[in-house]
Amino acid sequence: MTLDSRFPGSDLTLDDDLRGVLALGLLDAESVGHDPLPPTFDAERDQVIARWTAIAADRVQADLPGLAEVRAMFHRLDIDPTKTRPSSEALLRRVLQGKGLPRVNPVVDVCNLCSLEHQLPLGLYDRDRVHGGIRARAGREGEGYDGIRKDRVNLAGRLLLADDQGPFGAPTSDSQRSAITDQTRRLMVVVFCPSERASSELTSALERIADRLTRFCSAQVMAVRVLQ
Repeated sequence: MTLDSRFPGSDLTLDDDLRGVLALGLLDAESVGHDPLPPTFDAERDQVIARWTAIAADRVQADLPGLAEVRAMFHRLDIDPTKTRPSSEALLRRVLQGKGLPRVNPVVDVCNLCSLEHQLPLGLYDRDRVHGGIRARAGREGEGYDGIRKDRVNLAGRLLLADDQGPFGAPTSDSQRSAITDQTRRLMVVVFCPSERASSELTSALERIADRLTRFCSAQVMAVRVLQ
């Protein structure tokens, strides 16, 4: 596994108007498996949920560590996080309501746990369904896609990831086009991080994702990179 300070070539570019607001982490993995998750995963999940439940017991939810910074990042990008919630916050709200983490697919479940633990939204994509260079930018008028288990997601003015075929991901809801399935073998994870948290937390979040994907999904992590 390598940890680079920038993305080589044209794998991913960050629009200039996002710099200083947003940092991105990217993880590429191959040979991803989809066997049922073992009891050790359930134990780690329960520990993370118990930790957040204890932290939230005597705090206003908006003041929870990590959550406020992600909300501030959304505001700086002209996105109202109370109307379009970061995916990490949506997971936290769910577990604090006693609903637990959703069970979708072993790979998705592992990454959802990492997103919950670090309170950083992330996108999870089938690498074979993403084509050409990837660009992080604001959505243009009329842009959107069919969301996973959702109707069409409007992306005008919102932070998104686009490839040569158009938008395929966002820190709120990803597209059906690039969704993980039981046939996915090559995987790409993109972590959306407030720039002020990048130096202290982005690398550790990526390392945690790499560790869990390796242990629980037999993934071969090819590269872990940071762009800011």
